[in-house]
Amino acid sequence: MRTLLNIIWFFFGGLPLFLGYLLAGLVACIFVVTIPAGLACFRIAGYVLWPFGKRVVDQPSAGAGSALMNVVWFLVAGLWLAIGHVTTAAAQAVTIVGIPLAIANLKMIPITCFPFGKAIVDDPTASIL
Repeated sequence: MRTLLNIIWFFFGGLPLFLGYLLAGLVACIFVVTIPAGLACFRIAGYVLWPFGKRVVDQPSAGAGSALMNVVWFLVAGLWLAIGHVTTAAAQAVTIVGIPLAIANLKMIPITCFPFGKAIVDDPTASIL
């Protein structure tokens, strides 16, 4: 089931969101100060491309630096990427088949807005729904 959802996700939302994350990551890597944000963006891009079977976990070792970078990230890219998720979710929710994808899309917004202090791990038992 996970593979089927990932394939449907890829064509009906994953690819455009993935390209948005790649663009944001490239822009963030232009400046030295925002390179960590660019790397976080590339990390999330892989998750956005193929999300089912992965899980987001907190990193307890994250400190004040990650909180500061979360604020910078939210202002520079997080808000705009979250708007992309909401827009894609609205388009997916038009059909019955797309409703689970829209729910999954909305559940990605917290890591989109505040990626620092989080890790994405493979978990075959995980369901984004």
